[in-house]
Amino acid sequence: MSLPDVLAGIRAAERAAGRAPGSVRLVAVTKGHSPDEIRTRILAHAALQPGGFPLAESRGQELRDKAAELSAERPEIEWHFIGPLQLNKVKYLRSVRLVHSLEDVRQARALAEAGAKWGHAPAVLLQVHNGEAQKHGIHPQALRSVYAEVVQTGLDVRGLMVMAPEGDADAARRIFRDTAERAHDLGLPELSMGMSGDYPLAVQAGATLVRVGRSLFS
Repeated sequence: MSLPDVLAGIRAAERAAGRAPGSVRLVAVTKGHSPDEIRTRILAHAALQPGGFPLAESRGQELRDKAAELSAERPEIEWHFIGPLQLNKVKYLRSVRLVHSLEDVRQARALAEAGAKWGHAPAVLLQVHNGEAQKHGIHPQALRSVYAEVVQTGLDVRGLMVMAPEGDADAARRIFRDTAERAHDLGLPELSMGMSGDYPLAVQAGATLVRVGRSLFS
């Protein structure tokens, strides 16, 4: 599937949900793909979305290396980080504008300290745990207290992120709606929800960012 096809699917999901065109932004997940693939499959279509397509990576060193090459050619590229945030890998995130996967105040402090050295710190989303034992995230009952702690570090907390269990549409709907309600209660505007297999459900629930990778490179 091509990027224009995926983008058309997102626009169709917006219409079905009664949302304004362009209210959902496609984040291109590029982990495991070469700079040449990214140039051909993603960057060649940048004009199709105002501001281009943020590129999302889940490994710090891979992000560092790709950003060094691609941002030299295209300084306007917006880099996002979506993987588990290891404290010893924060140093690789200098190019990142938005971290989707913040889980605790230790990570927030490390990002804030690194940002002070760089002259800027990335904005963050708090990752909400989806109930699966093997997944990362903040348990919903602790979300408000973690949010308050992270705000105290000075980071710009933009919203929430969640991953739905794969292949379970009913669980995905429930988790997306619950996360949207929690973001609303906290007054947070951004919702990073939905991937290749479930983004229409996420758009219906109010996602503002959808993270798509597999469909873009298949």
